[in-house]
Amino acid sequence: MKTLYLDIFSGISGDMLLGALIDLGVTTLELQQGLAKLGLDGYELQVERRQKAGIEGVKLDVLLTHDHAHDHDHTHSHDERAHDHDHSHSHADAAGAPGGATPAHTHNRNFTEIRTLIQASTLSPWVKEKSIAVFQRVAVAEGKIHGLPPEQVHFHEVGAVDSIVDIVGGCVALELLGRPRVLAAAVVEGTGWVRCAHGRIPVPAPATLEIFGARGVPVTQCEEPHELVTPTGAALLAEFAESFGPLRGFTPRRIGYGLGTRDNRTRPNVLRAVLGESADVGAATHDWETDTIAVLETNLDDCPAEVLGHFVERALAAGALDVFHTPVQMKKNRPGVLLTVLCAAAEADRFAEQMLRETSAFGVRRTLAERRKLRRRFIAVPTPWGEVRVKLGELNGAVVQAAPEFENCRQLAETAGVPLKEVYAAATTAILSVEGMGIGKPRMNPAKHG
Repeated sequence: MKTLYLDIFSGISGDMLLGALIDLGVTTLELQQGLAKLGLDGYELQVERRQKAGIEGVKLDVLLTHDHAHDHDHTHSHDERAHDHDHSHSHADAAGAPGGATPAHTHNRNFTEIRTLIQASTLSPWVKEKSIAVFQRVAVAEGKIHGLPPEQVHFHEVGAVDSIVDIVGGCVALELLGRPRVLAAAVVEGTGWVRCAHGRIPVPAPATLEIFGARGVPVTQCEEPHELVTPTGAALLAEFAESFGPLRGFTPRRIGYGLGTRDNRTRPNVLRAVLGESADVGAATHDWETDTIAVLETNLDDCPAEVLGHFVERALAAGALDVFHTPVQMKKNRPGVLLTVLCAAAEADRFAEQMLRETSAFGVRRTLAERRKLRRRFIAVPTPWGEVRVKLGELNGAVVQAAPEFENCRQLAETAGVPLKEVYAAATTAILSVEGMGIGKPRMNPAKHG
């Protein structure tokens, strides 16, 4: 299976990852065209081939333009390896307006505004999903540090133009490379201190530790007296890397290097990205996507049905991947329910708190689970009442699942005054008539959660 191995012997930052992916074959034009879909202005990409400790690679800088330079107290040629500005802050002051073409001088966006900016763009569904997930990991970490809900965390610097470009650009570049499976070396961090708006903070930075802790990633410090892993780099790793360790049964095809700015004392300041084929049996036979989610569970025998139903609705509205309850037999032969919440690993604490506050639970069990997911894409099929959006699931290049989108079908049924099942039936027939679909009768399942 096509696999990208991130050899992070000298850490990782957003700009170094982008440089390495460009060195692997993503062209600057392709990256610029992808980022243009975000509708964000006020920056230019500077891509140069340079050397660091005798290793040639790509040095990427995000050059801020217009009046943005007057609003920053740090260098305008962004490089997270300087490490003095890659840390978000939770001051709830002025916030910029998301959506459309966003001016470069807007810095203090909160997570909600960044999410809205990305959702309103014309980026692909996969890039939107992954970009938001990376930002969410940082927001959850910063919120925990500063005692705020993730939505209220203002990203003075991680939310600035340069780091939005780093995060969204990284997702765009991975899609341009064909969304390979991502593996990484063990995380190595430096020591010392880093400056931010709150003053000097120790390395590893608090947000970096929180991000790795939420994902369960081991961290080892080395003798390098600098920060090697930025919060942005940590969030990108936590979102994409399936596992952390040495290469095993891996055939390298292309190798790229992303260069940092600092000259480290003990190791070259480069990120090595290796694109190749993994000999892992599961990966070699399937091209499914993988991720890690949190499974939260609690046994309840004294929670009113109305309260339970209300919690399910609220948790789903809050972004849980799925919420369900199962009848169980509890101690003293009492009937009860097993309440389960599936959510992003970085969101586990938030939903655990919601379970404790809004149900009769006295405790919540948390485990991390690996998912295998079909690669997804969407098409529109015609029906007598209008087009229906259909989600397709692909495995090894073949469509193996097709499901009409429930809300789309429901809206058409209500507007036309026809039974929902008729809209589903028409959409199913239309799916089967799509040339080259290569599947039998699709499963009509309105559920959208993993």
